[in-house]
Amino acid sequence: MKFSEKFTIFLGIAFVGIFLFGLAWSISTGLAGFYKGIPFWIIVIFCLCLLIYDSLKSIKK
Repeated sequence: MKFSEKFTIFLGIAFVGIFLFGLAWSISTGLAGFYKGIPFWIIVIFCLCLLIYDSLKSIKK
């Protein structure tokens, strides 16, 4: 795998992570509050773990 492909994968992970964490943060600090925002945080963290796992798996391939 080329360096540019690996760089693109890590850049994509960073952008998705920043977007999802920003979305989860805004939901938790807004009307939902922290405790009602916890389920969304769990979903965000789980999705990011899946994204990182799949990306690392494709890099090692």
